[in-house]
Amino acid sequence: MKNEGIEGTEKFLSPDRGRGLRAVRHFAVGELVFACPAYSYVLTVNERGAHCEHCFTRKEDLSKCGKCKQAYYCNVDCQRGDWPMHKLECVAMCAYGENWCPSETVRLVARIIMKQRVTTERTPSERLLLLKEFEAHLDKMDSEKEEMNQADIAALHHFYSRHISDLPNDQALTELFAQVNCNGFTIEDEELSHLGSAVFPDVALMNHSCSPNVIVTYKGTVAEVRAVQEINPGEEIFNSYIDLLYPTEDRRERLLDSYFFMCQCTECTTRSKDKAKMEIRKLSSPPEPKEIQSMVLYAKNVIEEFRRAKHYKSPSELLEMCELSLEKMGAIFADTNVYMLHMMYQAMGVCLYMQDWDGAMSYGEKIVQPYSVHYPAYSLNVASMYLKLGRLYLGLEKKSQGVKALKKALDIMEVAHGKDHHYVAEVKREIVEQK
Repeated sequence: MKNEGIEGTEKFLSPDRGRGLRAVRHFAVGELVFACPAYSYVLTVNERGAHCEHCFTRKEDLSKCGKCKQAYYCNVDCQRGDWPMHKLECVAMCAYGENWCPSETVRLVARIIMKQRVTTERTPSERLLLLKEFEAHLDKMDSEKEEMNQADIAALHHFYSRHISDLPNDQALTELFAQVNCNGFTIEDEELSHLGSAVFPDVALMNHSCSPNVIVTYKGTVAEVRAVQEINPGEEIFNSYIDLLYPTEDRRERLLDSYFFMCQCTECTTRSKDKAKMEIRKLSSPPEPKEIQSMVLYAKNVIEEFRRAKHYKSPSELLEMCELSLEKMGAIFADTNVYMLHMMYQAMGVCLYMQDWDGAMSYGEKIVQPYSVHYPAYSLNVASMYLKLGRLYLGLEKKSQGVKALKKALDIMEVAHGKDHHYVAEVKREIVEQK
């Protein structure tokens, strides 16, 4: 395939940001800027049986692979289409049994190596940027990241060396893992549940902004980039690399740690939303700056502690952890403070897992309004919250509240996913069924 570029856009050198993507024509809100098939992708282990390994379609009655009995497909065509990649794992999964446990990143890198061996020309995913041109930032990696990289390389050798002859040398693998860690994407569904990991080279070309003018959504294993602000000719096209809920300092910290740059976007320089995001409870004697600082530190620690605790604590222990931290933070933070919202969101997730629908609903009701204030317009986080709430309401036979919430989700989804997306059709069907 020759380098045809992407209509309406061009690759250019962005001041202070390196290469980027800019518009050469006007894009209206909701308009598809471009679509990009995955160069390589992998379905997460937790979704096996619910989604097709090849096209990521969510449906019942999928057919399983006759050999490993762990991969599921829509039909024979999907199974055949996936075989060049699945054969890498099929034999190994049979051989290792329950000891088969490479991380998703390791599985993705193994597939990239196989793809690179059989691909000599530019792929439809690389109209503007080749995967081998990805930044690796090896010189900026700290010892912890280097150790994680080495552990991934060891796992790749352990699980795949029998099935991939002459793996690249350690230096090449170090670079490839670093490239994937900096440029990889997680594919999510309409409720932002994790479906898998992938690389989309052309999508990776876009630079970051905390006030992005495009949003990336997924149709199966294809990434779709749509305008969420008016984009004029000559303007740079910006995506967001991170969750935008948090205040400037947190976002910058995260971007520096994961992507190795200090964000200088308008949102970070004006800090226009920080005051609302860090709302303090109205008290007769306001807390001292020192007390606020110490509570922020507590909040950051408890968020990290909770992330680790998910792997070994029971749901009821996790819920207790959320409730205790909310009680402690609530002495200083208002309910709309983003650290309170973070723990409420975790609590809602635990309630959903425990099928405590009323508990999940009460947390969702506290979260949804502040989310609409803190996130940019047409945010997937806001849409998914309205969607979860709407479905909870309907399940609890609160019909009018359910329809109202689903309609709010739909308003965002029609812009972010496009009016012809199957997720949009599903939500419309759910609304019609209530009439």
